[in-house]
Amino acid sequence: MYPPNMRVGVIGAGSWGTTVAMLAARKNPTVLWARRPELADAINSTGENREYLSGIRLPYGLAATSDLETAVAGAEVVIVGVPSHGFRSVVGRLRDAIAPDLPVLSLTKGLEQETLLRMTEIVAEVMPDHRQELLGVLTGPNLAAEIAAGQPAAAVIGMQDGEAAARLQQLFMDPTFRVYTNADVVGCEIAGALKNVMAIAAGMAVGLGFGDNTLATLITRALAELTRLGVTLGGEAATFAGLAGIGDLIATCTSHRSRNHMVGVELAKGRKLEEIVSEMKMVAEGVKTTRAVLDLAARHAIDMPIATQVGKVLYEAEHPRAAVLSLMTRQPRPES
Repeated sequence: MYPPNMRVGVIGAGSWGTTVAMLAARKNPTVLWARRPELADAINSTGENREYLSGIRLPYGLAATSDLETAVAGAEVVIVGVPSHGFRSVVGRLRDAIAPDLPVLSLTKGLEQETLLRMTEIVAEVMPDHRQELLGVLTGPNLAAEIAAGQPAAAVIGMQDGEAAARLQQLFMDPTFRVYTNADVVGCEIAGALKNVMAIAAGMAVGLGFGDNTLATLITRALAELTRLGVTLGGEAATFAGLAGIGDLIATCTSHRSRNHMVGVELAKGRKLEEIVSEMKMVAEGVKTTRAVLDLAARHAIDMPIATQVGKVLYEAEHPRAAVLSLMTRQPRPES
C-alpha cells in the first residue's frame, strides 16, 4: 500500500496546507489543490505561494492544481486542510475519487457547527465504506510560517492504524520536523479544536495589558477545560499533556502569529468581531468553534468557564474586561 515514493494529494493551499505539502514534497511527488485557479497558476509559475506563505521557496516535487480529481489521482495518501465550515463539501466532492483503503489525514482544527462532529467523523459519515482506522489527524504546535522557514518543531499523527501512522510519520520526518504517533484520534482532534477557543481568551488577556502570571494561569486552567471535555468525549488524558494538547495550547495562546490570538487582542481593544474577521485573509477557527464547543459542553454537562466567557464576548458583545472579572470572582473551589 505504501511504495517507497508515495504520491501525496494535499487539499487546501492556505499557509498550513502549503507547508504540509512542502514537507511531503521533499521526499515524494505531491500535488496541492487550490480552490482558485489563479492561485494554483501562480504557485506553478513562481514556485512560491506568495499569497499565504510569502518568501518561501517550494520544493521542485510540488505541483499545484485547481482540479480536485487531478489532486488525488493516483495518490497513496490524501491530506485535507480546508476550513471546518467547508470541510464536508470538499470531502463530498472527493467521495468517489478516494479508494476506501487509503489513509485520509485532516489538518483542520475545528468542529462542524451544525453537527458538532470532528473532521474524521465527517469523513466517516460522507464516506461510510472507508476504513475508519485509516482516518486521522496531523496536529500539534504547528505555526506554519515557522515550520516552512525550517525552524525545529514537532507534531503528532493521530490514527488508529499503527502501521499506516508509522508510514505517514516517515513521510513528514526530517531534521527540522519531528513527528510522533498516537492512536487517540478523539483526543488529538478535540485538543486541536478547543485550543483555538482558549487562544482567543489569551489574546484578550494580552490585549488588556495583562502579564505573564495572567497568561500562565489562563493556559493552565484552559488545559483543565480541554482535558475535562476531551476525556468525556472519549479521549485519553495523556493526549492533552502532549503535543496535541498542552503543546498546541502554549503555541497558540502565546504567539502573535496565531490568528485566534490576534482576534482576542483586537477584541480587547474594543473592535467589533465582524470588522476583525473581515480583514483576515485566513480563517480563525475559534470564532466558529466556540459555539460548537459550548454546545458540546452543555450536552455533556461539562463546566467550561473560560470557553463560556469567550462565547459571551464573541456572541453577546460582553467586554473582555468583564469576562475576566467573571472568571476571577467565581465561587472558590479545589483545583481540578
